[in-house]
Amino acid sequence: MPPFTPAKVFTFTVDPSLADWQVSPRRWMADHNKHWDGLAVAAVVFDDRGRVLLVQRAAHDSMPNRWEVPGGAADEDEDENEIENKNKNDSSNVASEQFPPRTTILGAAARELWEEAGLVATRFTHLIPQPPLPGQASPGTAVDHPGLVFANRTGKKFFCRFAFAVQVQSCDRVTLDPDEHQAYVWATEDEVRQQRMAGSGQVIPLTVPEAQALVLEAFRLRAAKADEVNSSGSDVVG
Repeated sequence: MPPFTPAKVFTFTVDPSLADWQVSPRRWMADHNKHWDGLAVAAVVFDDRGRVLLVQRAAHDSMPNRWEVPGGAADEDEDENEIENKNKNDSSNVASEQFPPRTTILGAAARELWEEAGLVATRFTHLIPQPPLPGQASPGTAVDHPGLVFANRTGKKFFCRFAFAVQVQSCDRVTLDPDEHQAYVWATEDEVRQQRMAGSGQVIPLTVPEAQALVLEAFRLRAAKADEVNSSGSDVVG
């Protein structure tokens, strides 16, 4: 874990396209009539060379030694009823900012990124929908959400993970929590596709096929957005 603990409230900006995720997990599930046992989040970070951050799961953890993007459970650390009561008593709050950053889905992603990689989120740019695996139907025809539903280790509880592209304060110093991860790499699209680092030959098997598909989709979206930026003359979105 990083050597110091930051303030509980993370400060970051959010692209308007992500307004739907600026609520608590409980509120999001209620608004969308979902009855999962909880939500999970993933933070996809690219460095200035266009490589993605992957972290290796600890040898003593489930799926040992496999690779993934930072992420985890979107836990709520403050009772939602208490939050709503505070908002009712605070006329300065507006509807789109009912929840403090730490209690929102994006706040959970920022927290997981900090706890697992020691990186500070500065901006959430876009959602990365979970793509179908080869032979599967398009997610749009099979489900009504852009996430990945999965079961816990016992198979008795079900969660849905949503992934977001995140810009960070600096990529220079990744700091891992040894209880969860033991190594990290910055990987190119081809290295993710081959699940092997080009220079060292190190094998980087991702946790599940869906994890690899998600990261490759992140590369595809990043390239598409770069093309849009080049045609419009705007700054590149990470």
